Amino acid sequence: MATKFISGCRKCRQTGEKLCSRGPKCVIERRILTPGQHGKKPGAKKMSEFGKQLQEKQKVKLHYGVLERQFKRFFDIASKQRGVTGEVLLSLLERRLDNSVYRLKMTASRFQARQMVVHGHILVNEKRVKSPSYLLKQGDVVSLGKQALNSAAMLETIIDKRMNMGIKVPEWLELSKKDRTGTVLRLPVRADVTLPIEEHLIVELYSK
Repeated sequence: MATKFISGCRKCRQTGEKLCSRGPKCVIERRILTPGQHGKKPGAKKMSEFGKQLQEKQKVKLHYGVLERQFKRFFDIASKQRGVTGEVLLSLLERRLDNSVYRLKMTASRFQARQMVVHGHILVNEKRVKSPSYLLKQGDVVSLGKQALNSAAMLETIIDKRMNMGIKVPEWLELSKKDRTGTVLRLPVRADVTLPIEEHLIVELYSK
């Protein structure tokens, strides 16, 4: 039984952070951080500084569901903008359309949000956008396409069920449950990112 939970929480174990929604069944909650029946063995080698930097980058990539090439592109954009590079990077990742759809409680996961976007079920300012990496701007309105709104199964089992949960929408977004729409009130800042991240390690990694 333990093996089932471990394989299902591979990303959590890989980063050492809870990224799934398994609750107490998660390997992080059960303190099983490495393969094997009993997890990490005593006397394990201490992680190097490079290893910490790499692990932090991997954690953020897995959290937002982006590939290395996409992540590097966002880092390059962040490094050219004003402000602290690490914080700007996190703001850009938060503004991704797939992440915003998930944060607006329109889907149960970021993966599901990406699928919704790719299949044309998400509109931005009443125009269909099929790129999950599309960056939202202040004032943008995110809504569901006609096909999603006409799907009773999708509304009942995914969208409305999620929206009625007591999950808090971040302050930079505003959700209208009645209309099933979301509005970008402002651009996200570092305080809006709840995942424990040491973004300076990522900046140090790419600065080498």
